[in-house]
Amino acid sequence: MMLALTGPLATPAGAVVPSEVLDDPALEARAREISQGLRCLVCRNENIDESNADLAADLRILVRERLLAGDTDTEVVDFVVDRYGEYVLLRPTTQGANLLLWVAGPLMLLLALVMAGFYLWRRRAAPEPAALSEAETARLRELLGE
Repeated sequence: MMLALTGPLATPAGAVVPSEVLDDPALEARAREISQGLRCLVCRNENIDESNADLAADLRILVRERLLAGDTDTEVVDFVVDRYGEYVLLRPTTQGANLLLWVAGPLMLLLALVMAGFYLWRRRAAPEPAALSEAETARLRELLGE
């Protein structure tokens, strides 16, 4: 019962203030969708729609201004990325230098698996040491004093 009452309080509240909300519900929905994909540069892993930082508020206003100017969603995101860099994207692109970062993890895992397999194969393929001859066994017992 208590969980049902506190459930809505556990969800993150948006930081959008009423003065930022656009009159057109369709544009406001687009602005919210774009804001969900843009990182707050102050709060790191929080989108600008949820952040209370001043820079996040500026970015929310910028997104809404670009939408009112007639930009498409892609043009708005490109404008923000041109201004603040790709770090502002919560979901980085898989182009250019970022491609190396996307591919490096799986390649390193594959390399580690190949190296582990090669190590185990070599270890299993190693010949067993030959048993000592009678003369060697006798000499060993003599040295050990048995």
